Amino acid sequence: MYQDLSYMKIPLPEDVLKLKNYGDFAGAQKMIDHFMTKDIPNALRKRLEIEKDVLKVMGGNEYPYTYEEALEIMTSHLRDFKEEELQYLKEISAADWIYVDGTVHFQRRFYENLIKTRPDLAERVMVEDVDDAQANELKQKLLNDNVHYMKEKGGRTVRTQIRATIKAQKDAEEVGRKVTVHLPIPKICQQVSKVDIIAASPEITKIADEDAAQRTVCFETELKADQEFMVEYAYDYHVDYVELDPAKASEEQPDFCTNEQAPHIRFTPYLQELLKEIIGDETNPIIKARKIYDFVTTKVMYSYMREYFTIECIPEYAAINLKGDCGVQALLFITLCRMTGIPARWQSGLYATEFYTGCHDWAQFYVAPYGWVFADLSFGGSAWRMGNTERWNYYFGNLDIFRMPANSEIQMEFTPEKKWLRIDPIDNQRGEIEYEDHGLSFDQVEVEQILVSMEDK
Repeated sequence: MYQDLSYMKIPLPEDVLKLKNYGDFAGAQKMIDHFMTKDIPNALRKRLEIEKDVLKVMGGNEYPYTYEEALEIMTSHLRDFKEEELQYLKEISAADWIYVDGTVHFQRRFYENLIKTRPDLAERVMVEDVDDAQANELKQKLLNDNVHYMKEKGGRTVRTQIRATIKAQKDAEEVGRKVTVHLPIPKICQQVSKVDIIAASPEITKIADEDAAQRTVCFETELKADQEFMVEYAYDYHVDYVELDPAKASEEQPDFCTNEQAPHIRFTPYLQELLKEIIGDETNPIIKARKIYDFVTTKVMYSYMREYFTIECIPEYAAINLKGDCGVQALLFITLCRMTGIPARWQSGLYATEFYTGCHDWAQFYVAPYGWVFADLSFGGSAWRMGNTERWNYYFGNLDIFRMPANSEIQMEFTPEKKWLRIDPIDNQRGEIEYEDHGLSFDQVEVEQILVSMEDK
């Protein structure tokens, strides 16, 4: 990988932090350049090299809206919205913001996040889309029906076909230059077998091993005008239904997948104190995992996130701010499980249904004699907030069929390796594009994933 992200655990110099927190990203870059001219420890040098890229992301299009622009968005979309409401949402950390050159700027998806997480605001949207409301009802029915099917049948197998594309935005299109493109595809794992590439354009240069930690297909070519890179694949997906019984937990439990993995899976002092509060003197692994699941799903509010690369320790961020999206919540669960000796690991890829196909992350944990089971923290938390306790309980131990797992670990390299900064150095669900001298950022690419078909087998 272009950078060893474990060095993000190294603290930044105070003067760099002052400038960063004020939003003087250019000044922080200059301060780092000054430090780099000195004879400094190698660990600090590596940390500062990473921070230069972090500052580029933070100072890019991640926080585009001034206070006035954010207020205009809210007043133009919500009935009778007042300025003091925006101030209140900012003060209670409901609306994500930072300082940019000393002035407040809001995150690019702050409005969408508020509508998704605050029903009181969603009810005030001035243009109500009846089709969207009906689609949401159908989405909920789809998940509930899957729970009932799994409980009745004990498991489910589907054959899923997905088409994924990526292309450079016009302002990032460099026609005639050599370009390397990666698109995620399913990896062979506990749920997935028989993966077939149905179609691709242009010709695929390299397909990663079927069990690669972050599996992709790679294209290498000279970029044509308005060129789209496409892969269409099909795979068999199977999950069993399990009801975890604490009384059946084995006395001997394994200790694999219980290690730290800097910078994110770290057993920090705060997380150690939090874990004591959550599990107390409990020793049963299933009960401990359930207590952690309950904490994350009921205490950590779902929230859209800025790019993961800009966060120094994701689980601690979630536990301190009590907010985060699917991946942030999953990493908190994984870390707390590992801290108490329960093996836990990452999975991610796509959530794919007829209504929506897009990025999603979840977790696995291991308890003997059951083996590897699942936890979807964001789906569980959503069900809990809706008062759907059956579905909340289901996602402790179980998963639905609407998944495409492409990643089994975080911070892993592609095959072949990517040279420049990735859109997401932690994970890969959208795909990546790079030229010989630089990579493209999230706002320089267009990505689409479409569910072609899903049939029960």
